[in-house]
Amino acid sequence: MEVKTSLLDNMIGVGDMVLLEPLSEDSFLGNLKKRFDHSEIYTYIGSVVISMNPYRSLPIYTPEKVEEYRNRNFYELSPHIYALADEAYRSLRDQDKDQCILITGESGAGKTEASKLVMSYVAAVCGKGHEVNKVKEQLLQSNPVLEAFGNAKTVRNDNSSRFGKYMDIEFDFKGDPLGGVISNYLLEKSRVVKQPRGERNFHVFYQLLSGASDDTLRKLKLDRDFSKYNYLSLDSAVVSGLDDAANFRTVRNAMQIVGFMEDEVQSVLELVAAVLKLGNIEFKPESRCNGTDESRVKDKNDLKEMCELLGMEQSVLERAFSYRTVEAKMEKVSTTLNVAQAYYARDALAKNLYSRLFSWLVTRINESIQAQTKARHKVMGVLDIYGFEIFENGDNSFEQFIINYCNEKLQQIFIELTLREEQEEYVREGIEWTNIEYFNNAIICDLIENNQNGILAMLDEECLRPGTVTDETFLDKLNTICADHQHFESRLNKNSKFLNDHSLPHNCFRIQHYAGKVLYRVEGFVDKNNDLLYRDLSQAMYKANHSLIKQLFPEGNPAKVNLKRPPTAGFQFRASVGTLMRNLQTKNPNYIRCIKPNDKKASHIFTDSLVRHQVRYLGLMENVRVRRAGYAFRQPYEPCLERYKMLCKRTWPHWKGPAREGVEVLMADLQIPAEEISYGRSKIFIRNPRTLFFLEEKRKQCLQDLATLIQKIYRGWKCRTHFLLMKKSQIVVAAWYRRYAQQKTYRNIKSATTVVQSYTRGWQARKLLRELKYQKRCEEAVTTIAAFWHGTQARLELRRLKQEARNKHAVTVIWAYWQGTKARRELRRLKEEARRKHAVALIWAYWQGLKVRREYRKFFRANAGKKIYDFTIQRIIQKYFLGLKSSMPSMSPIDRKWPARPYGFLDGVHTELRKIFHHWRCKKYRDQFTEEKKAVYEEKLEASEIFKDKKALYPSSVSQPFKGDYLEISKNPKYQKLNSAVDEKVLLADVVNKINRANGKGTPRIFLLTKKNFVLADQKTGQVKASIPLPDVTSMSVSTQKDGFFALKLKEGSASAVKGDFLLSSEHLIEIITKLHRIGATAADREKLKVDISDEFLVQFKQDKVCVKFIQSSPKNGNSVSCKRKNNRLLEVSVPTSP
Repeated sequence: MEVKTSLLDNMIGVGDMVLLEPLSEDSFLGNLKKRFDHSEIYTYIGSVVISMNPYRSLPIYTPEKVEEYRNRNFYELSPHIYALADEAYRSLRDQDKDQCILITGESGAGKTEASKLVMSYVAAVCGKGHEVNKVKEQLLQSNPVLEAFGNAKTVRNDNSSRFGKYMDIEFDFKGDPLGGVISNYLLEKSRVVKQPRGERNFHVFYQLLSGASDDTLRKLKLDRDFSKYNYLSLDSAVVSGLDDAANFRTVRNAMQIVGFMEDEVQSVLELVAAVLKLGNIEFKPESRCNGTDESRVKDKNDLKEMCELLGMEQSVLERAFSYRTVEAKMEKVSTTLNVAQAYYARDALAKNLYSRLFSWLVTRINESIQAQTKARHKVMGVLDIYGFEIFENGDNSFEQFIINYCNEKLQQIFIELTLREEQEEYVREGIEWTNIEYFNNAIICDLIENNQNGILAMLDEECLRPGTVTDETFLDKLNTICADHQHFESRLNKNSKFLNDHSLPHNCFRIQHYAGKVLYRVEGFVDKNNDLLYRDLSQAMYKANHSLIKQLFPEGNPAKVNLKRPPTAGFQFRASVGTLMRNLQTKNPNYIRCIKPNDKKASHIFTDSLVRHQVRYLGLMENVRVRRAGYAFRQPYEPCLERYKMLCKRTWPHWKGPAREGVEVLMADLQIPAEEISYGRSKIFIRNPRTLFFLEEKRKQCLQDLATLIQKIYRGWKCRTHFLLMKKSQIVVAAWYRRYAQQKTYRNIKSATTVVQSYTRGWQARKLLRELKYQKRCEEAVTTIAAFWHGTQARLELRRLKQEARNKHAVTVIWAYWQGTKARRELRRLKEEARRKHAVALIWAYWQGLKVRREYRKFFRANAGKKIYDFTIQRIIQKYFLGLKSSMPSMSPIDRKWPARPYGFLDGVHTELRKIFHHWRCKKYRDQFTEEKKAVYEEKLEASEIFKDKKALYPSSVSQPFKGDYLEISKNPKYQKLNSAVDEKVLLADVVNKINRANGKGTPRIFLLTKKNFVLADQKTGQVKASIPLPDVTSMSVSTQKDGFFALKLKEGSASAVKGDFLLSSEHLIEIITKLHRIGATAADREKLKVDISDEFLVQFKQDKVCVKFIQSSPKNGNSVSCKRKNNRLLEVSVPTSP
């Protein structure tokens, strides 16, 4: 039986801070520390989850834990991030409410791990299936790719996210994931060119140098030594516990799973290598004749290798580092760059190149993981964004200002949505709503983002202002306009109270954020906000032949020169934050507040000051006060009555009426003051946590009493059960014994009766036997006497018959001897007469021979040898030809049989006769051919030239005749309309499958081929779907395996190529390709069609090129060929291997 626990059972400290009593900052920290020391890293504030980073692995994320929290009420189990993820997922699936999960906290607090846990939980509890698992795997594998390119080692965190990420995961009506969309915010691209002490560049640089093969590094012109690259810091290049080589293999595998093509991965690695090479380019000054300094590249080797990687001319990029062209209306002014400006241009190019590469990666991942269907989707957003940043040394710059502005907006929407959620619940339950006093940070947001007098607006205005613009002029403008604002302080305004505040330098200003005061240095504000990249560099990069560079620098296109100044970094980020806030307001929010317990990245260490600082700037105390401003605890009536019903005799053990009435009876019996509770429509609301703890204490005491009562009842039941069992056993034993005694007596009586009966029957049987034996002896005596009499009579008759037979046999023998003697005499007479006649004939023959020899002796002796020889030869040849006539082979030209040679001197004649017979036989066979049959054999010959020893399907097609019109389109009335639509003679008509790029499935189409074009029509209606002129077909592609897939590639720019190439499959592939090739070969006005036979080729679908890859697989469901879509750029055809 499943045992359900509660948030209040076996609680270490207080699981929900709303129930903390008394509430103060010290008690808040003490409760967090107590739970942290017992490995309870999760704590609630109402529906908000506080997550402490344990800096170690805990056994609380197992598949068993996932099942434990699946489909459970939020407060049913102890606090856990799985409870929040399950609540959000069930609200999305069952109530059709879009959700968002906001994860905030400073670097090292565990935000990235929290987002991974949320995504892994949702992936574990949603549906299963091949396509669903594929989508889940792609969503999860997008994390390693983005972490490699967007995360870095900092002094606070070995895997710190240096960008903000918001992922919308899209689900269908069943709750199964369909895809996702990722948005990134403010990548810290300044880290590419410079890293603080103790930190390092983005992970991908170190992973590439550590994990790539020697061949890959040689192609990228890189070396494994980190010290050879200026952009890589050496003091923290190697991080303990971080295996860069293994992580590189993980990233490559993740990119393959997400859907990156191999050439795309290679292009990305080339750009990463180019950034490293770019950092090694150094400059030297060179004086010009007019007295100005000009920068020149010191060592051009790195510049040369970088240009080779990007496919661009070295001189173009070298000039862009030395000159800058300024365009104003119709004028162009070219100025030289000094060494400092050249280094600025180099670093700006490196930052822009890496930043745009990262944005392209996000876009490319979105192409692979986005939902394919256009129907409305349910959406769950996961926001993993940097927390509030305050550097103790006052080194807060433009990046910290932007980050803290984003956190101000998140705090504002957090307070608004929390209050709105409270108010909506009170209204829904019919509870009177009272306004709650809280700090509204809208005034701080307005100070930063106001379109007229906001700090960002003034920074943009200062950047766009003509004349000399510096950070000091920007600070002067702030002092002038923001001097009266109560949350702004600087050294020169009246709010600074400089006489008492000596910590405020001249080049700084301070803002009173909701999390505390933050001191910002204005140094670098203007340059970082401008984020300028010289147009010469953009145009130089656009001239590169690299496949990605043109996409990353579209403004470098000379045909699309835009003189308008690009938007500033602050303006872009403010617009992104505005879009994010509007997106979050349309969804139901769920919050995870991450806290870092110490700065040493060690387990079991809780630093009070550090945690207190995070609690303040996360506004957790404010959050608790907002939740407790109305009622500290609320619970539906059914679970409340189920939990506390034992405290009242009227409700225990079962309450018959409605749950609300039972709760009211229970509270009245416990004498709870009316002002402490309120009754909603479906929930009871408890104002003070002390009331809840009073109920828990009473329940604990009552449970002990109930346990004693249960033990007493159980012991009594057990004793009674044992007594009844013993009594029942005694009755059974007595019954069995009585039955045994009666059965024994009965068997004795039965045995005695049987003995008496047997003796009586024996005496009667012996008496009867004696009588029968006497009767039998009498019958046997009579029989014996009769037998002797009959025997005597039979022997006498036998003797008489034997004598009569002997007399008859003697007469027969005498007659036979006489007949034999007569026959032998006649035989001797006939033999003597025959010998006399034979002797006369023999003498006559010898005499005739003698006469002939005497007459012709004179003629015979002259040429007897030659005549005998000629006669012999003629006889042999005659015999040879007669034998050849009787053993002639068949008339088939492929029959290789021929009679064996009988005589050696006929060897040449025998061979020549074989050739003559074969030629004559072939001529006879050819004379039988019609013109149509000749054409068929010519096509078979051409098919052999194209496919023999190249296509595994070809041998099985040799014995099949090329029929051409397999549909009998001219005779079938179903295709009368289609036949009339085709003007020319149809050379081939067959049903083919047109392959759909979206899912790899085939759609039946009628394929018609004429001398000028081919037509695809619907199989059911006969409607023409496409008619393609044959001159528009450039080539055909097939695989080497036993499949029927082929691609017809169309000429680029032709009207037929608007929708891309055709990928088809047919059972008569050999005939279709042969006829297309033959028509192209016979046409004088166009080139012969090329047939490409390969297991991997590209097909153009509209604007995208898709790779069609053929693999061999074991036969599972028959021997059918299957085509599946792996991603947007790959179709995989599985061809079963022959058994």
